[in-house]
Amino acid sequence: MLSKEDSRRLAQMERQLQRDDPDFCTRMGGGNFSITAPTRPALPLFAVAAMITLAAAGLALVGWWIAAAITAAWSLVTLLAAAFRLRR
Repeated sequence: MLSKEDSRRLAQMERQLQRDDPDFCTRMGGGNFSITAPTRPALPLFAVAAMITLAAAGLALVGWWIAAAITAAWSLVTLLAAAFRLRR
């Protein structure tokens, strides 16, 4: 995390670069580097986590406990990634 002074200096350098070499800034993404790219929504990740959970339940019903545990852990990681993305 940048301090306010560092953020101000970075913005100043970005403006100076835009003035000095606008072609470079255009090639590198429009010249405003402090704007983040839009992120994908978290809803599809929740759906993927639900499908993986169903797969883990199916594996547990068949009796493949180790595979079910690994798949359940995978589902938990996917669910946590979706929650983290939703929080941001």
